[in-house]
Amino acid sequence: MLAQRMMWIAWPAFLVAGVLEMLVFAFVDPQDMQWLGQPIELSRQGVYTLSFFVFWVMTTASSALTALLSVSPFELNRSPLVPLNAPTDASSKRRVAIL
Repeated sequence: MLAQRMMWIAWPAFLVAGVLEMLVFAFVDPQDMQWLGQPIELSRQGVYTLSFFVFWVMTTASSALTALLSVSPFELNRSPLVPLNAPTDASSKRRVAIL
């Protein structure tokens, strides 16, 4: 189930990052970009690669937040562990030893 949820988050984020990459660099030339007033020392391909991963991380965070907010309170609060020494019925809730 966890792997399936991770793919629900990662795959749409990957696709949106690819679309963002195409849209941004259709209007922006990587050689004209500056960082803190200095020209970026990366090649065009390096800027494309770095920006794709930045877009992917940002859209993954957005998708993960959406997935987190879509979880019901019952699913979020359930414990996957079986409690140890838990009573099996209502009559054995408390046993008191008398010495």
